[in-house]
Amino acid sequence: MAKIEELNSILANVLEVDTNNFDESTELLGALPEFDSMAVVGVITALEESFGIDVADDDIDATIFETVGSLLDYVNQDRS
Repeated sequence: MAKIEELNSILANVLEVDTNNFDESTELLGALPEFDSMAVVGVITALEESFGIDVADDDIDATIFETVGSLLDYVNQDRS
């Protein structure tokens, strides 16, 4: 299971922002100017590498990237 600290570290690296105050309710897509379409690709790649998951194209929609919590829920969902 991914932890919020791990996710925030990835977001900090990809977005080049301070994520120390990010919690599960922190808004991402549409709220952070750094979180654009290129950043989405970078985050997906980092998630796949860091957590050993495969993000299917069909899974990708804006709701996953609404908040830190929604992204964490996606990373931690059962893929078996």
